[in-house]
Amino acid sequence: MDKNTITAVVLISLVLVGYTIVQAKFFPPPQPQQIEQTQSGEEISEEDSLQAQKVSEEINSIVYANSSEDFAGENLVEKKYTISTDKVKVVFTNRGGDIVSYELLDHKDTKTGLGVEMADNISASNRAFSLAFGGAENSIVNDLFETKEFPEENGEKKIAFAKKFSDFTLVKQYTFKDGEYMFRMNVVIDGGENFSTLNFPTSNGMNASYTLRTSPQVGPAFDPKVDRYESRSFLALNDGKGKNIRLGTGQFKDYNKEFEIAGIGGKYFCELVIPLKSSILENAYYSTEIEIDNSSNAQARLVRKPITERQTNDVYYVYVGPRAEKDLRLYANAETNGWNLSGYRLTDAMDSGGFLGWLETILKWVLELVYKIVPNWGVSIIILTLILRLALFPLSIKASVGTTKMQELQPRMQAIQAKYKDNPQKMQAETAKLYQEVGYNPMSGCLPMILQMMCLFAMYNLFNNYFEFRGASFIKGWIDDLSAGDSIYMLKFNLPLLRSNHIRILPVIYLVSQLFYGKITQVGGTATAAQNSTQMKFMTYGLPILFFFILYNTPSGLILFWTMSNILQMLQQIFINKSRAKEKNAAAQKNVVKMKGKK
Repeated sequence: MDKNTITAVVLISLVLVGYTIVQAKFFPPPQPQQIEQTQSGEEISEEDSLQAQKVSEEINSIVYANSSEDFAGENLVEKKYTISTDKVKVVFTNRGGDIVSYELLDHKDTKTGLGVEMADNISASNRAFSLAFGGAENSIVNDLFETKEFPEENGEKKIAFAKKFSDFTLVKQYTFKDGEYMFRMNVVIDGGENFSTLNFPTSNGMNASYTLRTSPQVGPAFDPKVDRYESRSFLALNDGKGKNIRLGTGQFKDYNKEFEIAGIGGKYFCELVIPLKSSILENAYYSTEIEIDNSSNAQARLVRKPITERQTNDVYYVYVGPRAEKDLRLYANAETNGWNLSGYRLTDAMDSGGFLGWLETILKWVLELVYKIVPNWGVSIIILTLILRLALFPLSIKASVGTTKMQELQPRMQAIQAKYKDNPQKMQAETAKLYQEVGYNPMSGCLPMILQMMCLFAMYNLFNNYFEFRGASFIKGWIDDLSAGDSIYMLKFNLPLLRSNHIRILPVIYLVSQLFYGKITQVGGTATAAQNSTQMKFMTYGLPILFFFILYNTPSGLILFWTMSNILQMLQQIFINKSRAKEKNAAAQKNVVKMKGKK
C-alpha cells in the first residue's frame, strides 16, 4: 500500500468519525426558505382573511354554544377521540385538547411493524401540541376541555376543544385533509367583559401569553446508544436564513429570534410548525430534557407574544411526516397541496450535506436516474459506483503510474536522505531535481484520492438522510434495509466491541476486499524496507480491521458502495499492473535487441 493510499485511508478514518460533528458545527444546512410571501410573514391574502373569518365564526359557535349536544359542560371525564385520514391516524385527549398519538399509516416502524408513531415520549406532563400559559418552562394546561366533533365537510375533518377560564375561553381546533401530512391548528383566545390581556412574565425577562409545544420526541422511537446514526436536530428559519441546532441531552436552548418556521427533524421524519403570522411569536426554545423514565426528549416550544385583543385567532400549519422531497416540495406551489399554500420550500429543511451538498445533489440525481431504469436501490448503488470508477479511471491510471515511479525511486531517495540528512534544504532540492529528472509529480496521485474521498463523504451523508433508502431492500433475507446494517441472524446478546447483536456479512466482505486491495496495490512495485516495517503492516492489515469495527453498524448501502469501489479498484489495479508488466517486458526485450546489435 503506497503512501498516498495510506494518507487517504487515515483521512477517511478520521473524517468518518468526526464528520457529523464538524458538519453540524461549521456547515449547518440551510433551512426552509420562502420564495414567495403569499401566505407567510405579515402579508395575508384576501383568501386567507376570508378563511380566518370563517374559522372565527366556527370558533364562536363553539365558544357560545349552550346546548349539551355541542359539548358536555359538566361532569367531564377524560376521553380519547380519533381522526383518521388516508395518511395519518391521530388520537386526541380532552385533557388540554392535546394529541397523544400521531401514527403515519404509510410508513412502518421497522422494530414494531406498526405505523411510525410521531408523538413519542408522551407523558402526563408533556403531550404533543399542548399549550402552557406563559413561558416555555411553565407546565402545560392539564384541565379537561369540552369537545366538539364536526361532521366532515369539503374533505375537512375537524375536532375542537374548549375550556372556559375566569375571564376568557381557550379553544384549540384541529383540521385534517386526506392526502396531506399537513394539518391546520387554530388557537383562539376569546375574552369576556373583564378581559384585558393574556400576559405572563417569563424566566428570561420577557412576557408571553402561551407556549405551543411540538411532540416531546419525533418518532420512531430509538436508542441513541444503539442507533448511532439516528439523530435529532432543531430547525428554524429567520429572515430567509436557516438554522440547524443540535443540543446535548438534558439541555434547554433559547433561540431568541423571530422566525417563519420552527420544528424538529429526525433522520427520516420531521415536524415543522408554520405560523400564518410569524410576528405573533416572541421566541422559540429547543429542549432535550430527561424524563422520569430516563428517556430523552427533543421538543420545540414556540412562545407567543402577549395577547391584548379581546378575541384572537392564531393559525398554525403543521407538517408531521416523512423528510421525503416528493412530500415536502408540495408546499412551494398552491396547486400541489390541499391547503393552497405556496412559497414554503420545506425541502430545505433536510440536511444539505454541508460543504459537499452540491456533490450529494449530483450523486442523488444520478442515482435516481439509474433507479428509473433499474428499480432496485442496491443495484443502482452498484451501477453508480461503476460510473464513478469509470469517470475516475484516467486519473487513477495517472496516479498508479506515479505511484509505481515513486516505488522505483525509493532506493535513490533513500540515498539522498542518507547523504544530506544534516542539510534539509539540500535534501529537498536534490529530491525535487530527481522528480524533475524522471518526470514525476508527487501530487499526481492526490487528485483521484481526494475525489474518491469527497464521493465517499457525500454518499455517507446521503445514506443518512435520503428517505428513499429507508426500508429499501437489496437482497431479501440479507440486506432488507439499505439505511441500516445488514443482518442474517440476531443473537440474544451484544457481540463484544461491536455493540450489536446482529451477525452481519457485508462488513466482512468489505474487510476482505480492503485487505486484498491493500496487497494488490503493492504488487508491481518494488518492496522497500518501509513497506515491510511494522507501521506499514499496520496500515495494510491493522487499519482495515479497525475500519471493520468502526463500520460494523454503518448503513449497509454505504458499505455496499465502499465494498464495490474496492472490488472495482482491485480489478482496475490488476489491469494497470498487467499493463505495466507488459511495458517492462517490451522495454527489456528492446534492450536485449540493442545489446545484441552492438555485439
